[in-house]
Amino acid sequence: MTAYFGEHPAVARRRVRRALREARHASGRSQSDVADRLGWSLSKVQRIESGEVAVSGTDLRALIDLYGGISGERFSALAEDARLSRRSRWLTRPEFRDHLTPGTIQLMGFEASAKAIRVFQPVVIPGPLQTPAVAEKILQIWNSVDNEDRIRVRTESRVLRRKFLLDRENPPDYRLVLDESVLSRDIGGAELAADQMVALEQTARRPNVHIRILPLDRGVLGLLGGFTLVDLDDEDTRDAVLYRESWDGDQIIDDPQVVATHRAYFEDISANSLNENASLSLIMARAAKLRAALDREDAI
Repeated sequence: MTAYFGEHPAVARRRVRRALREARHASGRSQSDVADRLGWSLSKVQRIESGEVAVSGTDLRALIDLYGGISGERFSALAEDARLSRRSRWLTRPEFRDHLTPGTIQLMGFEASAKAIRVFQPVVIPGPLQTPAVAEKILQIWNSVDNEDRIRVRTESRVLRRKFLLDRENPPDYRLVLDESVLSRDIGGAELAADQMVALEQTARRPNVHIRILPLDRGVLGLLGGFTLVDLDDEDTRDAVLYRESWDGDQIIDDPQVVATHRAYFEDISANSLNENASLSLIMARAAKLRAALDREDAI
């Protein structure tokens, strides 16, 4: 699976669009002005800056000539990023494009190159930590009108995200806070729930994984909803993206102020959560309770 690892084109594309956006702002030009000067449509400029499309070498040169301020080694690095951003990778497979949302595809690209990942989840165990059986059950519930291919591909995407988290040579620092209610939520029956708790316990023992439980009596902190914060640089916390998901959609956000707000929010809920040892004990107790209930049923 090593072919999946290494910097993903999505990360390089993000660097390019940030650099171009900053250069445009420094030049004092609006997107409409750029479109007029280069004879492009406004939507083309907007798509380049939003990361929806990769920028060609010719278009990159045209933009930099217009903006100024980027030359020499800095331009060479930007051109290399632009080249990398156009590289076709496994996430461009037709079945992924057909069955995953653009937000999910971007998230997977960022996770594949992440240095650190922070997750708060008040509803369910995050996708990468779900057992395949639980993932399939959740997808069947949330996507009742979906066909089997879509459910299969989305289940596979969760397995791949788990590999990004655990199987890389230098895996990201993964910190997860779960609302306590997540441990008691029955998805698919006692046997699936017991297997999920055992799997969560095993994952919590990984050296790069840190799981904490937010007790119910402090659950008001979870009203903002779940989110994932992905750091792409060890030292620069500004180089990060935020992913938010709801039942009817998802989105990637890289607005620095919004990212900073969620980072502070994560630190707050983490500080109000049980420590890792106490959280692990709670997970183990839940797994033991479920297994004991299954054993009693088998004995009847």
